Amino acid sequence: MTDRVLTWWREWISDAPRAAMSGRLPSAYLTVKTLIGRHPTRTDAALALVMGLWALPQMIYHARHSGSSFFGYLLLSVLLVVPLIWRRRFPLSTFAFSAAVALVQWIVGLELAADITLLVYLYTVASRYPMRVAVLAGVVMEFGVLLASIRWPRDLHWTEMLVLLTGPVVAALLLGVYVRHRRNSLDVLVGRAQQLERERDQQAVIAAAEERTRIAREMHDVVAHSLLVMVTLSEGAAMKQAREPVRAGEAMRQVSATGRQTLTEIRRLLGVLRTETAPQERSPQPGVAEIDSLLERVRKTGLNVDVTVTGAPDALPPSAELAVYRIVQEALTNTLKHSVDASSVRIGISYGTDAVTVDVRDDGAATSGVSAETAGHGVIGMRERAAVYGGTVNAGPDSAGGWRIHAHLPVTTRVEDAP
Repeated sequence: MTDRVLTWWREWISDAPRAAMSGRLPSAYLTVKTLIGRHPTRTDAALALVMGLWALPQMIYHARHSGSSFFGYLLLSVLLVVPLIWRRRFPLSTFAFSAAVALVQWIVGLELAADITLLVYLYTVASRYPMRVAVLAGVVMEFGVLLASIRWPRDLHWTEMLVLLTGPVVAALLLGVYVRHRRNSLDVLVGRAQQLERERDQQAVIAAAEERTRIAREMHDVVAHSLLVMVTLSEGAAMKQAREPVRAGEAMRQVSATGRQTLTEIRRLLGVLRTETAPQERSPQPGVAEIDSLLERVRKTGLNVDVTVTGAPDALPPSAELAVYRIVQEALTNTLKHSVDASSVRIGISYGTDAVTVDVRDDGAATSGVSAETAGHGVIGMRERAAVYGGTVNAGPDSAGGWRIHAHLPVTTRVEDAP
């Protein structure tokens, strides 16, 4: 039992989290603390009752021996004890009232055991108000101590009595100041913790929104391009099925291969939305090396694609390679989707020392009403990818005929890529 009490005492006086405390005594302490916080008025009423019991023996004594002065003792004691019930709601008012009662007590010359309540009022003021107010209340209290020491020195010299009574006053004052500063510190810490939680939640929402946007862009690039290729191949196979069944079969096999590849990419994109902790099968994002296979799929639709590459993508960041790939993919998708009677596409990719340029031109005519602003999410997605590197994408009719998409991506830090 002694070891348990000592353990609880060390934990209680330490700054360690109270959740680490265990045992009956700490549990009882936490229970009492919670009850006090929920019912402050009842707690102060209980405190007033305790102070009344403290003064009760003196009241009994004077009831038997003091005669008519008993009512003075009783009245002044009640006036000192009862305001304790409202000390939390009106700290300064109850302190001033108790100081006035104490002054009347000094004038009529009655020593009261209930004077101990003055220390409680002083502590309350010091724990609720700034230091200047607490010091002023302490000065008022010390003035009363001086008057009492001069009038009731007991068997001591009045200076000795003054020192003796000053000790509890200083203790109550310092205790109240300490409690106030500790409460303020805890409030600041709680406020900072709540602010950090809000910022964390906001960052999580922003990150989720950015991730949704990225996934939506990837889904659009993958699905739109692959479906258009599959639709074009299917239509071509349907028209050639009777006359050229071999070529129709090759086209349908290409549709199947494109569909499987699209499903693989969709599963990979949707995998980031799952919450399982089991390791997922991962594959790298497409880059400039996969552009040739992309062009082969497009050529099978009957569209003639010529590509000119200048420079080499040495040490190009993976995200920049992905951006180049998606821009070429989306440009070809726009040609298949929007251009009329397009038979060829010319692609120029230039890798410079500080930038990458992609230029895609077709020889078809844009559908009536289609412009760079109304071409759908494709152009928006290309511009978002270019904007990551501070680049630009221009889309619109070419002066030489057809439709042109020109993208410029400044890549100034090739070996440092954002994750």
